Amino acid sequence: MNQLSSKRIESLDLLKGLVIIIMALDHTRDYFHYEAFYFDPTDPEKTNLALFFTRWITHFCAPAFSLLAGTSAYLVGRRKSKNELCLFLLKRGLWLIIIEFTVVIFGWSFNIYFNSIGLLVIWSLGISMIFLAAIIYLPKKYILAFSLLMIFGHNILDYISIEDNMLWSIIHERGRYVLFDTIKIRVVYPIIPWIGVMSFGYYLGTYYDKTIEAKKRQKSFIIIGSIAILLFIIIRLINEYGNPKSWHSYDQFQQTMFSFMDPLKYPPSVTYLLMTLGPTIIFLGLAENVKGRLVGFISVFGKVPFFIYIIHIYVIHFFAMILAEITGFGWKSMILDDFVSTQSQLVGFGINLWGVYLVWISIILMLYPLCKRFSEYKLAHKEKWWLSYF
Repeated sequence: MNQLSSKRIESLDLLKGLVIIIMALDHTRDYFHYEAFYFDPTDPEKTNLALFFTRWITHFCAPAFSLLAGTSAYLVGRRKSKNELCLFLLKRGLWLIIIEFTVVIFGWSFNIYFNSIGLLVIWSLGISMIFLAAIIYLPKKYILAFSLLMIFGHNILDYISIEDNMLWSIIHERGRYVLFDTIKIRVVYPIIPWIGVMSFGYYLGTYYDKTIEAKKRQKSFIIIGSIAILLFIIIRLINEYGNPKSWHSYDQFQQTMFSFMDPLKYPPSVTYLLMTLGPTIIFLGLAENVKGRLVGFISVFGKVPFFIYIIHIYVIHFFAMILAEITGFGWKSMILDDFVSTQSQLVGFGINLWGVYLVWISIILMLYPLCKRFSEYKLAHKEKWWLSYF
């Protein structure tokens, strides 16, 4: 049976749930892994296969979230006029930015002074939605052209460097700034090319129209994803444009592969986007008819992704605070004024990687009943408009 006969598209919920579970692994590693305070987990000269994979698999999260947000916007728009969808995206985008600068920032730091502000993934989704509110008025072919130009062409901006300019960082370049001598600003997710990723997701949403047969959609997604992976390999091998973080050969093959499979994420390079979006789109093509208890378990998180995103940050940070107290670092050491792995008072804190996995699995299992209950509540109370913001 074509799953599009139901109001929710199960493969989208499955992918969202899988992505949020993987994201929770990365954030658990940030707060709990002993080695996180000493070196980058993707450093070819210091990492190992298990640690590299633990970090590498989480590269898929932000691109998948951005892509699926665009697809979801298109699906929402099928029940609204263009003007209604525009207003919806503007309000939703502004809401996400406000949440990023308040609830999310406090969850990362537990610092009541809010002296460290990160422009992170929720900010990126919010600002991209605001731009998407205008992009939706373009014809479909122009949306595709804009998206591809943004994804493939944005690395041209690498040749432009404007030092100590926060506006330029917000547009394209990662950076750190200090406002009023006290507030640290970390621009981690510049708006380009994330706007293009979301608009491409909006374009992909057209494949879910009732006029498109399921088999044709699935085949198209597999082809699009496969082309993206092939382009990743070709562009990465050339090691020129689209590779601001070039790869290097090492005496050990494993180290060379670590280098090759770690394109620049901040800001996302062409190769990073191709590497992550390709498998993501293939997954959508293959997952439409996947069933089972595990699928149902994962999909619960995908039905309430924003809710679990907020909750899991607080839970992870809270348990890290308990561990800090138990191990002699003191709970106050987890009140942060910057990103957790940069805190000098936490050097020597943490557990090994397998302990991280145990904590991660425990947190996911603990949050499942809460997410399931909230999902059921949303389904039973569709008349409450405010639930759409969670």
